[in-house]
Amino acid sequence: MSTDTPTVLPIHIRQTAPFRWDGVPLLAYKEEGGTQFNGVTRQVLFGGSGQLAAQLRYFEVSSGGYSTLERHAHVHAVMILRGGGDVLVGAEIFPLVTGDLVYVPPLTWHQFRATLAEPLGFLCLVCAERDKPSRPTAAELASLCTDDRVAAFVRV
Repeated sequence: MSTDTPTVLPIHIRQTAPFRWDGVPLLAYKEEGGTQFNGVTRQVLFGGSGQLAAQLRYFEVSSGGYSTLERHAHVHAVMILRGGGDVLVGAEIFPLVTGDLVYVPPLTWHQFRATLAEPLGFLCLVCAERDKPSRPTAAELASLCTDDRVAAFVRV
């Protein structure tokens, strides 16, 4: 049994504006350089410390924006809360609308894109301790883009 002192999570966090919560900072999507994305922010709603072994985040992709094309060993469970768009998971592209659920398996290429008409907002649940994402090598990207639909979809 761990002797670490558990971190106390807030019992209630009030929504102060649409898709903004009291005391939850609006963060850059990625902290490290060298990634390719456009118009994405994130908020960590629950940090996944102490007794909660998961992290719940809210991402918002601005109209016409997209997340990084990446993969990693951890899984994602995603729920679309706002807007619409599309998601690439593996070599398949799925349209997204409010209320949809997306499961991203481990080591699977994925990228989210918002429509030109409105932002795409979603909750993303991941393990608190997880690996760093990797971006495709030139060879991996070429292999992924042998499908013309995927090649037209991805942004790198």
